[in-house]
Amino acid sequence: MRDGLKLVEQSLLEADVSYLVIQDFMREVTEKALGEKVLLSLKPHEQLVSIVNEELVRLLGPVDSSIPMREETTIIMMCGLQGSGKTTTCGKLAMMLMRENIQPLLVAADLQRPAAIQQLKVLGDSLGVPVYAEEGQQDPVAVCTNAVAIAKKDGRRVVILDTAGRLAIDEELMQQLRNIDSKVQPHQVYLVVDGMTGQDAVNSATAFHQALELDGVILTKLDGDARGGALLSVKHVTGVPIKFIGTGENMEALEPFHPEGVAGRILGLGDIVGLAREAHLLMDEKEQDKLRQQMEKGQFTLEDFRNQIQKIAKPGLMQKMVMMMPGIPAEMRDGLKQITGSPESAKAIKRQVGLIDSMTLDERKNPKIIDSMRKKRIASGSGAQPNEVSELIKQFENMKNMMGMMSGGGVGDQAAAMKAMQESMMNPSGRMPKPKKTTGKRLSPKEREKMKKDREKALKRKQRGE
Repeated sequence: MRDGLKLVEQSLLEADVSYLVIQDFMREVTEKALGEKVLLSLKPHEQLVSIVNEELVRLLGPVDSSIPMREETTIIMMCGLQGSGKTTTCGKLAMMLMRENIQPLLVAADLQRPAAIQQLKVLGDSLGVPVYAEEGQQDPVAVCTNAVAIAKKDGRRVVILDTAGRLAIDEELMQQLRNIDSKVQPHQVYLVVDGMTGQDAVNSATAFHQALELDGVILTKLDGDARGGALLSVKHVTGVPIKFIGTGENMEALEPFHPEGVAGRILGLGDIVGLAREAHLLMDEKEQDKLRQQMEKGQFTLEDFRNQIQKIAKPGLMQKMVMMMPGIPAEMRDGLKQITGSPESAKAIKRQVGLIDSMTLDERKNPKIIDSMRKKRIASGSGAQPNEVSELIKQFENMKNMMGMMSGGGVGDQAAAMKAMQESMMNPSGRMPKPKKTTGKRLSPKEREKMKKDREKALKRKQRGE
């Protein structure tokens, strides 16, 4: 048991959790792990993992991803060190608000960093969000005060202040932020923290919280190797809720915080919650039901195949899933991320879509009618070779099996199918790995539902340590 506790401590160190935070955490976990509950457990190691995970989730919570809205204009002040992704996060937050039909105003109050104003303007133009800036102004308090007045006049529901940062904490920066806080009186103050900073996040979070009394934290750059240890450290020293996490460079990559997923990442177990969420985005329950019916009737067509590979090829999706998958050594993740996001993979997908677009409706519905003459015509119409059409049809047949697993199986089958699709994405030739041979017996809907329930019961028993 003590060996298990040492492994937990090592995982926290590797995740860049502050050592002082680790000491407090391990003290709490040790008291529970060495108690009667674990000692009498038939599977003490599983019980230990459960206790550690529960304690991490408890410390990272409670969850509060809401943004309290006022009847009048709501003012949100964003702060953080230079390079934390603060300006980009302002844009992401604005996009999130617009999806809720809330019209924000971005304010360029970072007058220290060269090109900061221009960066925010470019983001605003791409999102269709107005940006308030005063060229040549040296007083950020005046910029913020004037911006709020205009926002209220124009009926803007939210004002997002992009304040200045520094490469390191200094008194000049803190005094500037205190002046803005005092004069403008923002309703919410969010600290943006770089997920790659690790233990340094404790010092910066402490300084910002003492100066501004934070209302929430946003952790960025969790699409890389960062395991989220900074979150535990920041939550420990500030006590304020973790609002959102940034998981990519595009403007949609800002998500509500889920402590279960980050707890798994900190322990090196992967983000199962996040992975399941991404899989659900690929295919929701209605799509699964529709696909299941098609598969049972043998109606999965090349048109459906094209729609699925286009979803899988969504920019950044497979790289994101790679970082969430459990059991992948850290030294392999960078390589997998580069391969899944390589130009060759994107090119292979486009080529496959082009081949399908060159087919007639009858050929898409029934690829068995595609003979050698048809292959030549399809290849000629898409600038490809006839053998590529043959490979596409083979991949389509394999994908039918994979999509059957995705639509009718449990979590394990879906993960296996996603892994197989991922391997196909990583293969520049576009060939889908052959699925493992099965008994060949097709389960009835009733049998499949029973199997699904049995898996769920087994999973619950495992979670309870039975």
